[in-house]
Amino acid sequence: MFELRGMTIADYEQAIELWKQTDGMVLSDADSEPAIANYLNRNPGMSFVSVIGEKIIGTILCGHDGRRGFIYHVAVDPKYRGQSIGQKLVRSSLDKLLSEGITKCHLMVLEDNEIGNQFWAKAGWQRRSGILLYSKST
Repeated sequence: MFELRGMTIADYEQAIELWKQTDGMVLSDADSEPAIANYLNRNPGMSFVSVIGEKIIGTILCGHDGRRGFIYHVAVDPKYRGQSIGQKLVRSSLDKLLSEGITKCHLMVLEDNEIGNQFWAKAGWQRRSGILLYSKST
């Protein structure tokens, strides 16, 4: 049986390995250990890991800007999928957002990420159209 606990930077090595092995997940410089440490510090108690013993089998990064929540890097080890782990990770982060007065949350999924798109659609999230995402490195 798995348990959920708050994510800390001590979880980074296992988390990044899970992310690297997750089909459809794209990593960048923003996923470096210092960047993730900064994210966790800016959004305390909002990100979670699912563990069996000491092994991380699921992750979620979550934070907010004071108005809207944002979810990143929901991943579950394929050997443990189908046990509602992803749903429980998401629910934990959404509950934390709600406790801080954040009532709407966004996430981004690549168009060709079939597993991710199926997960979010099945979980009741609505795909938005008419929104373009612009990015720029500083």
